[in-house]
Order: sequence, then C-alpha cells, then structure tokens
Amino acid sequence: MSLLTLFLLLTLLTFGVSLYFLRPTRTETAIQRQLEGIVQDHDVRERGTDILKEEGFGLSPSIDSLIKQIPGAFALKRLIEQADSTWTAAPVILSSVVAWPLAGWVASFWIPNVSLCVVVGAAVSLSPYVYLYILRGARFARCDAKFPEAIDLIARALRAGHSIQAAMEMVSNEIPDPVGPEFRRICKEQVLGLPLREAVENLVSRLPRDDVRFFATALLVQKETGGNLAYILDKASEVMRERARLRGQVRVYSAQGRMTGWVLCTLPFALFGLISIVNPDYERGLFTDPLGVLLVEIGLGMMVVGILVIRKIINVKV
Repeated sequence: MSLLTLFLLLTLLTFGVSLYFLRPTRTETAIQRQLEGIVQDHDVRERGTDILKEEGFGLSPSIDSLIKQIPGAFALKRLIEQADSTWTAAPVILSSVVAWPLAGWVASFWIPNVSLCVVVGAAVSLSPYVYLYILRGARFARCDAKFPEAIDLIARALRAGHSIQAAMEMVSNEIPDPVGPEFRRICKEQVLGLPLREAVENLVSRLPRDDVRFFATALLVQKETGGNLAYILDKASEVMRERARLRGQVRVYSAQGRMTGWVLCTLPFALFGLISIVNPDYERGLFTDPLGVLLVEIGLGMMVVGILVIRKIINVKV
C-alpha cells in the first residue's frame, strides 16, 4: 500500500471519529428542532402565506426535482423520517453514489479482481441505508415499550373528564421519546387545522407498528360510531402488553438461532482478515485464479441465501 493511500485512509478515519464524538446529543437535537419549529411558525404568521410545510430532499429545489425522479427516493425519505434522523434524502443518495467507486478503488489494493471490488463498493454504498434501518428498528423497539403506557395515560385522562386532545397533550409531556414527540406533533397539526383523522394517519405512517394501528383504529372508529373510548383503550393496552410478553418469549426461544446466524455471517470475514494480516499471500490465489473467484462468488451467494433462510426461521410474527 502506498503512503498516499495510507494517509487518505488515516485522514478519513480521523475525521469520522471526530464527527462521531462531536455530534449533537439527542436532547440538543430535540431542542434545536423545537426552536426551528418556533421560528418557522413566526415566519408563517408574518408572511401570511400557506401554513403547509413543503418538505424537500435537502438540497436546492432544482436538484430536488431531479432527486424525485430517482426510484426509491420517496421511500428513502420516509425511512429517514421513521428513523428520526437529521439526514436528508439527497445527501444520502449522493454519498452512496460517490462511495461505490471510491470503496471499490480502495478495495483494489487488497483484492486484485474487478468484479469483487465492485461487490465491495456496492456493500459500502449501502451502509447508510443499513444504518438507517438499524436506527429505525431501535426507535420502533422504544415505541413498542412505551406505547402501552401512553394508552393507559390517555384512558385515565378520559375517565377524569379530559378531552382526547387534552389527553394527547398529557402524553406529549409525560411520555419520553419517541412516543411523546409524536403525540406532540399530532397536537401541533391539529392546532394548525389538520383534522384528527389525517393527524392520526400521519402518526401511523411515521410509526407503522401494530400497536399504533390498534390505537388509530380504536380512536377513529369511536369518533365515527361513538362508545366508551376509555374501555376500548384499556383492552387495547392489555393486548399490547400480552403481545410484548409473547415477543419476549419468542426472542428467548430464538436466541440460539440468531446467535448462530451472527457467527456464521461474521466468522468467514473475520478469519479472512486475520489470515490476510498474518500471511497476505496465502489467499491471493482466490482472487487471481478464475476458479477461486468463482468459488468466492458462489460462497457469497450461498451466505446471502443462508442469511435469508435463518431470518425466515427466527422471524416469528406475534
């Protein structure tokens, strides 16, 4: 490896570590968003224009119009919103496009095969999407843990004589992230004149979880037909807690399968890295001989199939 390549890698690593430790905390990000919302509301009142918010893709309007033509751009935008990330769609797409050839070029110093370098570049370019999926999964897990508590609070507030709007305001102030901020957003949308049905549907689109769908269905059906909403929410809360208990049991029973999947996925790459460090010429034949390249491609394909099979076995719907 040349000194220039080593310098570039160390520079990128240094900047990456610096950005990671200097990033704003979750509390600072929430405060900044609250302040930005106050400023936007003040600007709208002064201009007297439409209160509907035009959400772009993170760059200029001319570039946003081009980004909209890319397949999956709106799905990526929805993924970022569900993950509650500060990223925007356009920089993610552009960084993925730039990372593909760059990562393939860096991998060419170790892997003397063009097709495998392309595969490595593609894997690196997908890393922002994987990170967003991980963030979204963690946020959904926190939502599943806190949502029954929010439903109980709404039911108690209704029994005390409060309206549904006042009950949701209590949830927004008492329940932590992500449930509290989402209910706060519902309250803001209703203050701006959005009907309750559309505000609840927006909540379901931001948190597409079964518990949230149960709450939305109960609330909208009661609004249309009437009934004891507090009793309905109590039963929904019991169902949510029972589903959470069953999910915990399933995770315990499938722990061995999940651990097996992680070991089988990481062990080949870990051994390849260790052997490459100890004896760099030992595995060079896999990338210089056509048969070796074919075996590597077949092995990667079988690993992908194995991951999908293991995921299908351990992914039990509750």
